[in-house]
Amino acid sequence: MTAAPADFARARSEFLRIDTPRVEDGAAIWRIARDSEVLDLNSSYSYLLWCRDFAATSVVARDENGDAIAFVTGYIRPDRPQTLVVWQVAVDEAHRGKGLAATLLDALTTRVTADQGLVSVETTITPDNTASDRLFTSYALRHDVGLEREVLFDGELFPEETHLPEVLYRIGPFHA
Repeated sequence: MTAAPADFARARSEFLRIDTPRVEDGAAIWRIARDSEVLDLNSSYSYLLWCRDFAATSVVARDENGDAIAFVTGYIRPDRPQTLVVWQVAVDEAHRGKGLAATLLDALTTRVTADQGLVSVETTITPDNTASDRLFTSYALRHDVGLEREVLFDGELFPEETHLPEVLYRIGPFHA
């Protein structure tokens, strides 16, 4: 199921703006990631660094008080400068189910395309993360681009015995 245009309009009306993250957003982003109960949680320090060093390839949604309520973090692959790797996507529990993640993903890829061009988007998803699978599948459909899936890292490569494999989603190429 993909988000309908009405879902995007509702998502936009429930927050003031989509913005570039600031270092001061790091703690809120860490809390949103922690509370998602799905994402691999990085250290709070790493989220502060992310907001400093990768702000140009990340976005946050802000509520009426200016607080971060959702985010998408990403970076440009060093060996593929027109590929955006989406690292994490999370929405505060009170704002889920309204199309906000899709709105943020669209806003981020639009901005990166305008700033430096974009040929493809990549992300990795564990097989049990159905919300992320739906998000990126619907993204490819909305943008009328291909979607390829392949195992990037087998579960046996991770030191945790119970880690699932990471499946690479490669979306694109985007049309000019």
